[in-house]
Amino acid sequence: MCGRYASSRHPDDLGDVFEIDELRLPEPLDENYNVAPTDEVYAVLERPPRKDDGDDEDRIERQLRTVKWGLVPSWAKDASIGSRMINARMETVAEKPAYKRAFEKRRCLLPADGYYEWYETSQLDKRGKPRKQPFFIRPKDHGILAMAGLYELWPDPTKDKDDPTRWLWTCTVITTNAADHLGRIHDRMPLMVERDRWEEWLDPRRPGSTDLLVPASPDVLEAYPVATLVSNVRNNGPELTEPLPLEETLL
Repeated sequence: MCGRYASSRHPDDLGDVFEIDELRLPEPLDENYNVAPTDEVYAVLERPPRKDDGDDEDRIERQLRTVKWGLVPSWAKDASIGSRMINARMETVAEKPAYKRAFEKRRCLLPADGYYEWYETSQLDKRGKPRKQPFFIRPKDHGILAMAGLYELWPDPTKDKDDPTRWLWTCTVITTNAADHLGRIHDRMPLMVERDRWEEWLDPRRPGSTDLLVPASPDVLEAYPVATLVSNVRNNGPELTEPLPLEETLL
């Protein structure tokens, strides 16, 4: 699974990398080196422009928005379900009721510096349970990780229909079996969308296809141990992604 990641890029930088047409942001998010479920995160997506733009009805624009991590289907009775829907499995994303409609036309990219996974060691804690060593997994070139995601809009039934805050925007990360050396850390990993497939993946006029999703090749990502500070969501800062000397790990 993917339950924690880092996102420190400024929206202007993301705008350049993803060729954003419009920043739909109330305000920039703070740098977050310990992104956790229910946090606000950046999402790259494509939608029609505002109705008053007087443009071609078939035109779409690439937007950068903030959404809440944890997808809430449009038919959900309340938003609390989102905390349990932070990941969607590639194997079932096209059929599962919670994700099927979003996969058809509400696909997105979730930019990240990298993500964290925890490796279960042979050491035991005070409760007799295996200690877990966190790893940070990122592109070797330190570029931006474009994680495959879905987004949804949920109408809050407690708010008036003309209330601009009525719609809750949420997202989920699509995962797959981890490849090669990463599979030894955790058996699942987020799926990446390669740059030459961004346009097809984001275009809501095209049907969703899992053929556009491929695990990152082993030579693209690197994994290294980091301090256990990241295990507490209250800790945040660039030190969380710093490599830990091997002698200080739990391995």
